[in-house]
Amino acid sequence: MEKEQELFARAIPLASFIQYADNAVVSKQLIKQKGGTVSLFAFDNGQSLSEHTAPFNAFVEIVDGTAEIIIDNHANTVKSGEFIILPANIPHAVNAVERFKMVIVMIKE
Repeated sequence: MEKEQELFARAIPLASFIQYADNAVVSKQLIKQKGGTVSLFAFDNGQSLSEHTAPFNAFVEIVDGTAEIIIDNHANTVKSGEFIILPANIPHAVNAVERFKMVIVMIKE
């Protein structure tokens, strides 16, 4: 919780708050509470998260680059400045068609 407090009450440039790593997916959890989480991800080109489901809705905003987000077998191209909502209990996957960064807000309650 102390680390989370360091983020409070100041402006932080979102896209530069996480760095890319070669051949990897990097993540930072910004907020973790009973009602949900906020996390930042950086995907190198060609990296992915395999298809999975979650029992709650998630809001994803691309803050740098372009992602392919597949929801229920439908591919969506999502670019910097755009968002998409991942519905609860529906299969989804994430692919890096180029390097990209995203913030994801998961609402649990």
